[in-house]
Amino acid sequence: MSNFWRRLSKRERGLALLTGLILILFLGKYAAVTPLLERRQWVKNQLENQPQLLQKNLRYLGQREALLSALEAARRQLKAQEPKLLTGDTASVNASDLQETVQALAAREGTQVITTRVLNPEAAGTFSKIGIQLEIGGQVQQVANLIKAIETAPKLLVVNDLNVRSLFRPIGLPQTPGLPQALTQNLRISLTVTGFARAQPATTTPSANPAKSAPDNQT
Repeated sequence: MSNFWRRLSKRERGLALLTGLILILFLGKYAAVTPLLERRQWVKNQLENQPQLLQKNLRYLGQREALLSALEAARRQLKAQEPKLLTGDTASVNASDLQETVQALAAREGTQVITTRVLNPEAAGTFSKIGIQLEIGGQVQQVANLIKAIETAPKLLVVNDLNVRSLFRPIGLPQTPGLPQALTQNLRISLTVTGFARAQPATTTPSANPAKSAPDNQT
């Protein structure tokens, strides 16, 4: 390496030193100056965003009373709905109560409950959704009255997934002797009725093999 350097002229040595110096400066820029510039840009962006964040926080603080009032109103509404919840000890008891309630409403409105199926309970926050699926037959007005009776029942009940199938007799089809014309205009509906109950706390089952107590020491 020393022989190669001695063979170079003064001009070539100067160019080599200049090239090395430029290379060192270039590497130093990326090693030290570039991170410093990026940090400076980040600080600048933070300072520009701080007034916007401050204004946003001030708006939230200004709405504090309105938010607290809305929260209190929601709590009062929730408290008012509690008497309308199903009050069974378990989900199966609540489903049985719901089933009896809907069947009583169907009988009162003159409709016929054909099939009933209990659905699995679903968690909804601190509440549980208890649902049953029914297939009901009846006249148009009877079905409409039943749906209205369900949604205005003393308990909080909601009608979901309503499917209606018409059983109207086609025009020109001979009518069954002795059957009134009104009875031939039936509907067959499938619907899901959902009630709500407080979520039951998880119960821990006791161990099937409790630990045996140690035998007494003999004296």
